Amino acid sequence: MAVVQVIPVMIPDLGEEEAQAAAEAIRSGWVAQGPRVAKFEQEFAAAVGAGHGVAVSSCTTGLHLALVLLDIKPGDEVIVPSLSFIATANAVRYVGATPVFADVELATGNVTVETVDAVRTERTRAVIAVHQGGVPFDTAALRKATDGWGIGLVEDAACAAGSTAYGAPAGTGARVAAWSFHPRKLITTGEGGMVTVSSSEDAARLKRLREHGMNVSAADRHASKQPVLEAYLETAYNYRMTDIQAAVGLVQLGKLAGLVAQRRQLAERYQGLLSDIDGLVPVRDPAYGQTNYQSFWVLLDGFRASRDEVLTELAARGVSARRGIMAAHLEPAYADVTPGPLPVTERITRESLILPLHHKLTETDQDHIIGVLRELAIR
Repeated sequence: MAVVQVIPVMIPDLGEEEAQAAAEAIRSGWVAQGPRVAKFEQEFAAAVGAGHGVAVSSCTTGLHLALVLLDIKPGDEVIVPSLSFIATANAVRYVGATPVFADVELATGNVTVETVDAVRTERTRAVIAVHQGGVPFDTAALRKATDGWGIGLVEDAACAAGSTAYGAPAGTGARVAAWSFHPRKLITTGEGGMVTVSSSEDAARLKRLREHGMNVSAADRHASKQPVLEAYLETAYNYRMTDIQAAVGLVQLGKLAGLVAQRRQLAERYQGLLSDIDGLVPVRDPAYGQTNYQSFWVLLDGFRASRDEVLTELAARGVSARRGIMAAHLEPAYADVTPGPLPVTERITRESLILPLHHKLTETDQDHIIGVLRELAIR
């Protein structure tokens, strides 16, 4: 029996250069948070148009710190999309606040001013808005609205490195944004994340919060020629990134522009190939920005087969696709939450799937994937 060659949904672009960078960090003797982390923070912040970067252990821990920075407490409500990886909602519970689920718009999978306003109450203290799958939300509109309401805005930019909004990198101008370097993202450090902020005061506090609340970092203490007696200014966390991870991240950051260009080219080809298949609607750029196509999802709109039938047939034909973006309010962890109506969220999570898109995807691979979908469309 012939072995089916599987087309992966995602492959991280890691190679010899990253391996050498990690090895050099190990040989240097400095493997914890140190000079490479500091350099990665500076270069990443510059790449996304932010004032400062603070490297952390994951985007999830970054979201947690962002809410601590905004002084969100028990009794407060934070509006989040249910249509997101569950970490977005979980971060709200980490600070003892209540997540309130907002619906999203069909075209982008993102919250809007209208969907947020629909669930806003007098207890609302912040919004976490997600650049879902790399598709930027309308930053100008939502920032203006949250400023007017007097509430905080955290940008969950986990998937958004390389995306743009209004001609600038996603996250540019945000008070606080959290980013992910998980292997499913365009650039990866294995695990790891970054928080970007506009002000030096916010950056300084975040650096304390990620390192047990110390008023001077371990790197600065080791670099000093005189004894340094640190103080611990508040109860905080151990959310640090290692220099090994940062060494890999610096190499990955240099690849970002090329990866975005390649993914956009492949996404455009997908869109063309899908254009004459009834019942399939591919994700596209919003009018105000460009997506990095971290995920390429397709919405089933009257397609002949169900989402699960499509996934099953693709898998049988060697294509590793995935269900669409999850809805947190449908998971057991949030069974105690009774949200308002979320019709678009539930439609997207029920009727969408993610197709393979990565740097090793070939046109032959795409033709095979589209061929399977064409067969399903005429059954």
